[in-house]
This record gives sequence, C-alpha cells and structure tokens, in this order.
Amino acid sequence: VDFVILPEGYGQTKRLDIRSSIAEIRKELEAELSIPEDSLFLMNMTGAAEVAGNLDPAKRLYEFGLNPTDKIGVELRINYYQEQPAEEYVMPDVLEISLRDAAGQMKVVSVYVERPTQDKPYLGGYRHKETRSEYHHAFTQTPRPQQSGQTVKYHRECQTYEYRTRTTQTNRDAGTQMPKSGVYIPTLDDVIAIPEPYFSSADLAALHLEKAVVIQCHARGMFARKRARQLRSERMARNEFLEQQAEKRRLESELRHKREIERRMHPKTYEDFEVLYSELEAWRQNETMRIKESGFDEETKHGALRQLLHKETKLLQTIDRLKISAHGHNRDAKIKKMLEAMSKPRVWAQQDGETTTVHTPFTTRAKELMDLYNGLRLPLLSVDERLDVLLHVKWTVKEFDCNLTREIVDLIDREADMLNRGRPEKSFKGLRGRLANLFLQFIETPEFNPEATRFQRVPREMYQQTAVAPLSTVPIKPVTS
Repeated sequence: VDFVILPEGYGQTKRLDIRSSIAEIRKELEAELSIPEDSLFLMNMTGAAEVAGNLDPAKRLYEFGLNPTDKIGVELRINYYQEQPAEEYVMPDVLEISLRDAAGQMKVVSVYVERPTQDKPYLGGYRHKETRSEYHHAFTQTPRPQQSGQTVKYHRECQTYEYRTRTTQTNRDAGTQMPKSGVYIPTLDDVIAIPEPYFSSADLAALHLEKAVVIQCHARGMFARKRARQLRSERMARNEFLEQQAEKRRLESELRHKREIERRMHPKTYEDFEVLYSELEAWRQNETMRIKESGFDEETKHGALRQLLHKETKLLQTIDRLKISAHGHNRDAKIKKMLEAMSKPRVWAQQDGETTTVHTPFTTRAKELMDLYNGLRLPLLSVDERLDVLLHVKWTVKEFDCNLTREIVDLIDREADMLNRGRPEKSFKGLRGRLANLFLQFIETPEFNPEATRFQRVPREMYQQTAVAPLSTVPIKPVTS
C-alpha cells in the first residue's frame, strides 16, 4: 500500500495483510507518526480498488475486493486542531443571591455591582510575582462615603479679639483766609490758573488713534526697510551667483577650448588620434568634393587632387610622428607610476581610526632602484655626475650574477669609456636607452626586486614550467585532411 500524506505530499510504502482493518491500519500509522488518536483520516483509495471519500474504519482490506498481490494507493489527512480558549467571565450588573432569613425562609436578595472607575491604590499586601495579581489588604474593597463639610475653625471671627476706637490728628494744619479790612494778604506768590477746554473721553480716544497711526507708520516703515534690505541682499547674492556661474562657464569653455587645441597639438590617447583621423578624413572629403564640383578641366582637377594627396600624406606622417612621441610619453608615465607604486610604503589602519605608515625592506629597496633609474634618465648631467650614477648602478647590479647583470655592467663600462674619450652627446642616445631598458628589466624581476612580484601579470612559476609557453611561441600546425 502506498500512503501519501496530503497536503505535504510525503509518501510511504508498506506491505499489509488484507485481513487488517482500516481502524488497525490508522492506529498503527498514528503510533508511527506520533500524532493524537482519531486525528488521521484514510480516504480516496486508488489502484486495484477505487473508493472515493473516507474509508470505513470497520471494513477490512479484503472487503474492498483486494487480493494479496494487489497494489493500492491511499491518501492520508491529519486533522490539526487547537483547543479554543474559554470565554472570559463577565460579571453582570445585578447579582441575585438566595439565602435564609432569621425565620429560616428562603429569600432572594439583589446585589448591585458597582464598577470601579479607577485603579485602587496599592497600599500594601501581596502581589503575585508571575501573574502580577494584587491582593489588597490595606485598602477597603468598598468605596468610602464622602465626608461632610467641616466648620472653618481658623477664622478671626471665631477668635477672642478686643476692638478699640482711637482718634488721631495730623501734624500739619492748613487753613484758608480771605482778605478783609484789617487783614493784608500778599499776592506776590499767587498763580492764576486759567482752565483749558474740556478734554472728553472721545477726544482721548481720538488722540490714542492718532498716536497709534503714527506708531503704525513708523513700524510699517521699519518692516518695509527691513524687507527692502533683505530683497537687496538677495538680489546682490543672486547677481553674484549668476556672475560666478557665468565666469565658471567661461573658464570651462576656455579650458575646453584649450584642451581641444592641446589634444590636436599634442595628442596622447587613442581618442585624441581618432579625433585627428576623423577631422583629416572630413577635410579630405570636403576638399575632394570642392575640387570635383569646380568648373576646371580634367587636367587641372587631377593636379589639384595630386596636391591634396600630397598634403594628406604629409599630415598622416605628422600624425604618425605625434603617435610615436605620445607612445614614448605614455610609456614613461606608466613606468613612473609603476615605480612609485613599488616604492610606496605600507599603510596600516588602527582601531582608533588612525593610520600608520610603515617602510618595509622591500619598499626601501624599490625606492633605491627607482632613484637609480631616474638618475639614468636625467639629461644634461656633467661627466662626473654621470659617472657617479653609473658607478652606483654598477654596484647595485653586481650583487647578482646573471646574463642580464653582466650585460648591464658591460654597457656601463662602455659608456664610461666613451665619456672618458669625450664623445659628443648625440652618440650616447642609443646606448643610454638600451641601458635604461635593461635596468628597468632588472627592476621588474622579482629575484632582484621583491616588490615587483605584485606587478607580475604571469606568475613566475608559470615561466619555470617547461611545458608552458606563450601562444605566440607555440608553432601552429597546418590542418591536414
């Protein structure tokens, strides 16, 4: 019997007795799968017997018409159930309690439940550490009745106080005397006060309004001047920004123009030469079209085309010379970059974010070799300075004995001999170029300069293998039929 657990799709094949019942088979499978009882359902029998739906647990296999050698398939489904939590108890608003009174008769008493409006204060008692349930012991479970208003005890009217009445007289007396016969009153210090027009509340409100308008004028003027200063500063900043942008564009245009001129006068990259070739081709096509469209006779046109071809040849020769010069310049720059990378010290990062520069013996060796190579390439040196450089190079390469070092020493001796003879500077060009190239090869050899190992395109182990050779040196055999 092939059992398939759905919907997982796991399968198992078992050999069963046809006298076994479906209930026994289910019990055995539940024990093997370690699942609760009556949680496994057998259904949809296929194969020698076709039965759809759940299989009757009381039936045996032979009752389905199966023979001992038949093969069937049965689907298994497991009922994963989960107990639902019980609903939380909600206390009703009124509780009806049956009890016996003093006469021994049953009596129903209604108890109204008062819902708490706020959490009771925890004034002491017990608190469960796991469930955090609080058991109040120091606070009553029923609300306290509100206390009635108490009599104010600390009031002056309730205290014993003695009232007393006293009369006082000021220290300064004043009086008024009118002139009369027998009494002279001087009038030198008298002031005549003339009453002004009556100033009513409406006049005061109008005065306040007038002064408020004056204050508003000054305040609005201050705000307007402040806004004007702000607008002027923004305009000045905007004009300055525009001038800077215009100056920046002008400088970029000039630099672009100079760069384009420099690209055509001193090309260095592949793109520079492509520009020259494309412009030369465009000029040739335009000149050819102009000659062909002119009204001259055929002989004159052929002469003009010959002159055009001659000019084109001269320009192509000029471009080739520029290409050779650019190749030499790019090669020198590449060699300089490589030597500087070899002699560059190690930079180690620390935990505090700082960096430490460390010169190793290999980088120091690379720095010395770079200085010697630059000394060999220096022009316009005196005879003594050139001999000093050659002597240092000779001491450096004589530390090793091989064909390369012996050839370098031979070239150094030859140049020293020519210098002592006073040969002209032009006769040293080829010799010095060959000496510089051989010393560069000496620098690029890892046995002489360990830092050169990082710049090897092919590992040294590959060169030492006899069965490995570059593709350019492997002879190509012709294909034979």
